[in-house]
Amino acid sequence: MTDDLRTPEPTDPAPMTLVARIPAPIARVREALTDPADMRVWLAEQAEADLPAGRYAFWGPTTPEGDAPHQRLLHADERTVRFAWLLDGEETTTEFALEPDGPDATLVTLSQTHFDFQDVITGKSIRGVLQTYWCLILANLAEHLEGRALTPRVDFTSPELRAEAVVDASPAEVFASLIDSEAVTKWFGFPIEIEPYVGGRFAMGGLANDPSPAKVLELVPGRTFSLDWGDGGVGTWELEGSGGRTRLTLVQSGFDAARPPYAAWGGIVAGLAELRRYHEVPDWRPILESA
Repeated sequence: MTDDLRTPEPTDPAPMTLVARIPAPIARVREALTDPADMRVWLAEQAEADLPAGRYAFWGPTTPEGDAPHQRLLHADERTVRFAWLLDGEETTTEFALEPDGPDATLVTLSQTHFDFQDVITGKSIRGVLQTYWCLILANLAEHLEGRALTPRVDFTSPELRAEAVVDASPAEVFASLIDSEAVTKWFGFPIEIEPYVGGRFAMGGLANDPSPAKVLELVPGRTFSLDWGDGGVGTWELEGSGGRTRLTLVQSGFDAARPPYAAWGGIVAGLAELRRYHEVPDWRPILESA
């Protein structure tokens, strides 16, 4: 038998990659990635970094398996930070790579190994949360460097999925951006088709591509929008207006409390970050360039 007919060696899947445009110069972004005081604002409750000494770690309730630091620095220079991260018994690799995007912005490419979308669906491994986790973390990096209020992070130690944020827009404006397919597709960064009435469908990827769309349970203009996600429970957006602003409360309920849908919840909260920016940032453009 020739070499050409031998079974090829298995190869690791390509890393999951996110590219985010951060509105700050590259030197400031590099500082935020490596300064413990900065990291404790946008990344985690606890953080340590001493790159000459080879230390880079973060932990806390809003970090997956954040009971203790599980990271190990692999490489750092002026444009790259790479570290190993032990998750669910597997040593994964995470990398931040920086490139300038003009004098006042930076493209941050986040790559993460050992992410399998099946873990999102089954909840078999905590690694299933990594994509939405990093989407939210990158959004908060941008918010931190712009001096804006951060979006609440996911608490991976709690079965309660609840988040609140204030949007600088009226309840009518915010509500319209929650139920209009074109608007939601813009700020969420993924095609979504909505039938905006009780009993209507909410389809990720569009009605033609989603075999199990969510169902609209409640729709009160300017007040409440509620969706039944099936096994994922019920998601509710509650709006309360004051002085031209809107307090937006998100609650996920009705799921198996022993297996909270952290991956899906992280995506919803990351969407909240972009929804706020959609209404508040002049000349808005999405943080994520690609995903």
